[in-house]
Amino acid sequence: MTDVKSRKSTTTDIALIAAFAALNVVGALFATIEGVPFTLQTLTVLLTGAILGARNGALALTLYVALGAVGLPVFANAKSGFGIILGPTGGYLLSFIVAAALTGFIVERFIGKRATTNVALVFAAGLAAILFVITPLGIVGLMLNGGMTFDAAWKIAIVFVPGDIIKAIAMAFVATAVHRAFPDLLVARGK
Repeated sequence: MTDVKSRKSTTTDIALIAAFAALNVVGALFATIEGVPFTLQTLTVLLTGAILGARNGALALTLYVALGAVGLPVFANAKSGFGIILGPTGGYLLSFIVAAALTGFIVERFIGKRATTNVALVFAAGLAAILFVITPLGIVGLMLNGGMTFDAAWKIAIVFVPGDIIKAIAMAFVATAVHRAFPDLLVARGK
């Protein structure tokens, strides 16, 4: 475990939050399977948390969701509006905030000095976010807002898990490389 340094630059934090919110907009630009968008958002959400940490990661995803809620076409398939958040995929959208926070929380507290350990740790953080946040909240959203049974929602959600795991692996390598290149990027929060 390594000490994560504190940074006191609000301007830098705001710029990073905005940049990673924009990255998540780009991650939303893809196709739809069974009414659920297939995007690179799992990759960008986990990467946001792993690079920015729990607080700023959650803020970046909150900004992303808020931009879509007020009408900017930032959600998958260039959709927008509060109705999307209250729709079948709303559970996924809201889960992104918590997933970035969880990934960031784990990474900022347990990141080590060895790159191989870091890749495994960052992957484990992303996997935890997928299995305990994104997939379950996505299923809840499909059930509550899509009128699906648990079985129907599960069958849709489980299709995405193998791809999400591959995205988590890619995210772990990218985040670890970013932390090696910019060791002061991850800031300590709440220590």
